[in-house]
Amino acid sequence: MTFYQELQLNQAGSKSLIKSCATSGEKLHHTLVYLFKIFITMVFCVAFVMGYGKIFGDENSIVGVIILLCVMVFRNADFGMKMTGSLASMAIIFSILAFGPRLANMAGLFGELLINAACIFVLLLLGCHNIMMSNHSTIVLGYLLLYGYDTTGKDYLLRLAAIAAGALLTGIVFYRNHRSRTYKRTLSDVVKEFRIDSLRTRWQLTVTFGVSTAIFLGGLFHIPRTMWIGIAAMSVLMPFRDDLKGRVKGRIPGNIIGGVVFLALYLLFSPSILPYIGIIGGVGVGLSASYKWQAVFNSLGAMAIATAILGLPGAILFRILNNILGSVYGQLFEKIQQRDSGSVHSLHTLRRSIKAEHFSQENKYRRYEFSR
Repeated sequence: MTFYQELQLNQAGSKSLIKSCATSGEKLHHTLVYLFKIFITMVFCVAFVMGYGKIFGDENSIVGVIILLCVMVFRNADFGMKMTGSLASMAIIFSILAFGPRLANMAGLFGELLINAACIFVLLLLGCHNIMMSNHSTIVLGYLLLYGYDTTGKDYLLRLAAIAAGALLTGIVFYRNHRSRTYKRTLSDVVKEFRIDSLRTRWQLTVTFGVSTAIFLGGLFHIPRTMWIGIAAMSVLMPFRDDLKGRVKGRIPGNIIGGVVFLALYLLFSPSILPYIGIIGGVGVGLSASYKWQAVFNSLGAMAIATAILGLPGAILFRILNNILGSVYGQLFEKIQQRDSGSVHSLHTLRRSIKAEHFSQENKYRRYEFSR
């Protein structure tokens, strides 16, 4: 394996490589490569987000985070359709990110529910046809972050420009990396494949209504930072039940530990530590192979930002509370949905069924193209 190839490994791959080393010298070498990868990734991410903030204003630094995620994800993941359909889907997705969260914040509680549900569903329909790619973890997360970090006036106009620039950058990276891939499925075909008896469709509807109603209930009871409830619900509403259980077991204790760590850092170093906690969290996420520890370090940056709004006690309390509420609600919502549909499947059966469903449709389009 070359040095460049080793830099391409994810956390789990790097840690597995280090663990498999036969000598201490090899282990030290691969550990140093791993730490170097974390360092250059963090430097790039911080520079990218700070640059976005400098160009489009501090209120739109969050857009930089979302665009960075999109670029990093869609350089490898695709939409499972022809390039023209993929780029059209991407244009629709970024249009929803630009206008959906703002419209939801302008509407009343019930209007917000409808807008959030409609936007999330379209994002899932167009961006998550092949659910094995887990594109929802980026697309829906981006929507919820923009919903939670809303802005108005001149800042919103700059946000539109920031999203447009990010859409162009993501589109260029996507086209460069995926132009040689061949798919026969079109955007129209993806829309036509929406069927209630499809496992994919049922999961998309579960996430749509699970996340939108979670935010609605949080708003109904006037809970601050309802965005966190929605993100927690989205994170646990995985396509496969075994993954869902693991997310719940990791997310709740992870945020509790994160709250304790954040409090300790705040008390030891005073508020002067706040600007650096996000960086500490980013490094921690990079070093974490398990979802539980990723949740720990992700929570640090979120609480650092929320402290300015909710104060120290409020930031810690509602970060933990909202994640518990969202995780538990997501699990209960999925159980009710599965009971009503009568479709409780094992992880192996679901994956096999969804893969078969995806590839049978693709083969159908290939046969059609051949017969023309």
